[in-house]
Amino acid sequence: MPTSIAEGKDWSLRLFEQHKPDTVCDIGPGEGTYAKLFRPAHQGIWWTAIEIHKPYIRRYGLKSTKTRTMYDEIHNLDARVAPGHVFHRDLVIFGDVLEHMARGDAVDLLRKAEAAEAWNILVSLPIVEAPQGEVDGNPHEEHLHHWDASDMDSVLAELGGKVQSMRGETLGVWWWSRRT
Repeated sequence: MPTSIAEGKDWSLRLFEQHKPDTVCDIGPGEGTYAKLFRPAHQGIWWTAIEIHKPYIRRYGLKSTKTRTMYDEIHNLDARVAPGHVFHRDLVIFGDVLEHMARGDAVDLLRKAEAAEAWNILVSLPIVEAPQGEVDGNPHEEHLHHWDASDMDSVLAELGGKVQSMRGETLGVWWWSRRT
């Protein structure tokens, strides 16, 4: 779904406030959950979004306007084929998106962000069985891989750096940082 449950959002916000990134790339923003949560905490950030489902851009007002700004730059494409430079940010957010692709594609995408020298990576995803098919005509909402927390732990550990995590009843949340 283009939204996310509240679990782990306070934890993510605390880490966001600690790191104070100046550039952010939000992969699969849906309704813009993280931009709405994080923007008030740190002004003057350049926000990029990569949204695969074009109708969400208009439906959720993701594109910047003179009266309201959610994202400064938005790309309507599949993040797996996005140019590497859009991942060269202080923070890349994978908020409830990696479960919508095959595990290998998700791992490759995390590696792509690390290779593009993202300084921090935020991952949030279900760590319980959460079957889901197409939603509102969006086939990209289908859950293609069920992650467990230890699997994501090991994937992020392979990237090096420092990993912090929070496990809730439904979601697991990880903050990977290039800084050790």
